Amino acid sequence: MSFERAADLIREADAVLVCAGAGMGVDSGLPDFRGNQGFWRAYPPYARLGLAFEELADPVHFADDPELAWGFYGHRTHLYRDTIPHGGFAILRSWGARVFTSNVDGQFQKAGFADVAEVHGSIHHLQCTLPCRSDIWPSTQDITVDPDTMRAVGDLPACPSCGSLARPNILMFGDAHWVPDRSQAQLDAVNGWRRGRKVTVVEIGAGQAVPTVRRYAELAGAATGALIRINPREPDIRHNRGVSLPVGALEALTAIQERL
Repeated sequence: MSFERAADLIREADAVLVCAGAGMGVDSGLPDFRGNQGFWRAYPPYARLGLAFEELADPVHFADDPELAWGFYGHRTHLYRDTIPHGGFAILRSWGARVFTSNVDGQFQKAGFADVAEVHGSIHHLQCTLPCRSDIWPSTQDITVDPDTMRAVGDLPACPSCGSLARPNILMFGDAHWVPDRSQAQLDAVNGWRRGRKVTVVEIGAGQAVPTVRRYAELAGAATGALIRINPREPDIRHNRGVSLPVGALEALTAIQERL
């Protein structure tokens, strides 16, 4: 594999931009939601109910069945709070990388990154379900989840302005009420940072099913062709100067670092 060429692209760059999808977290022990079978292996109660990830990640449940909705997101919040980022995050930090990600898990911030563009929002921030206004605030409440039913038990987060039910500030499927202000400000910042720099893009674990990250990575790397795609399942790359690495995040980043 072209680890040496990838290392050359890192050396030649003015700056490194990481574009990360869900595959970035696999080496930290986070579940792989690829397809219903992968999701149901991680969450057997939802298999019994016949509920797919796309059905649960739908804002309508916050109005129709808030305990179901907060059971899903409450459990994920606990999971992400308890997860320790793998060693690849520290390698990327040592490269001075900026981050664009579709992940809502906050793992980059946990690993010490300050400049992260979370294009789909963050599970660690809340908004009003209505929304009554465009306020976004940190999530601090612990949600109790029944492990057999995966439903939330007890008090649920409420909007401090109007008292209505709160929800994660995440762009969900078919979401007409997501408040994008926080994510847009982050995106504007990373777009401004990219201008005038010779950027090498390191895309990690971004699939084609929801191609937000792959498209942004290809756009950001188009000027120089300096795109490193790390993906064990969908590694194909079109750029002539790009590097395809069909392995996981930690393996690839460690191998590149050893050559720098």
